[in-house]
Amino acid sequence: MALTPSTMLALDTKAPDFQLPDVVSNEKISLATFADKEALLVMFICRHCPFVKHIKDELAQLGKDYKNQSLGIVAISANDAKNYPNDAPEKLKEMALELGFTFPFCYDETQEVAKAYTAACTPDFFLFDRNRQLVYRGQLDDSRPSNGIPVTGKDLRAAVDAVLNNQPVNQEQKPSVGCNIKWKAGNAPSY
Repeated sequence: MALTPSTMLALDTKAPDFQLPDVVSNEKISLATFADKEALLVMFICRHCPFVKHIKDELAQLGKDYKNQSLGIVAISANDAKNYPNDAPEKLKEMALELGFTFPFCYDETQEVAKAYTAACTPDFFLFDRNRQLVYRGQLDDSRPSNGIPVTGKDLRAAVDAVLNNQPVNQEQKPSVGCNIKWKAGNAPSY
């Protein structure tokens, strides 16, 4: 596992569109799925990464806590399922059901969506406002698998709450860190 920080995509970047299957419902998910939402959170996660395992309960809780608010959430895994079978769609479906995800969990088989978002690690978070302009990219909180700090989601939750309350999002944002996305052979991006 290579400790990898997020790329910190430029704020105000427009959300790249995508069309990916939800591993649970098999429905196609795209930006249009969330057209009625004031904000959209795109999370790049997977099943096997220790950094995602460390925060998985908080990810599920985020979905539950914001279910009745105007926040769309989608989780995407782009890892090479051939070399990382725990990140194959059927295993992602098991994860979503075990944790009670209230949001779609999609599989990006071509890895093109991850590249469009410049996703680099799992977890990697991208929060967009009503106009689908990037307002937050960074960490969930200061907790890491070995540092003893409790998982609270405070950084990401503060950004979500600011957007939902028409408040400015704090511009001081710390990169997320985690396992690098497991790119297929010859598919690794230049960033």
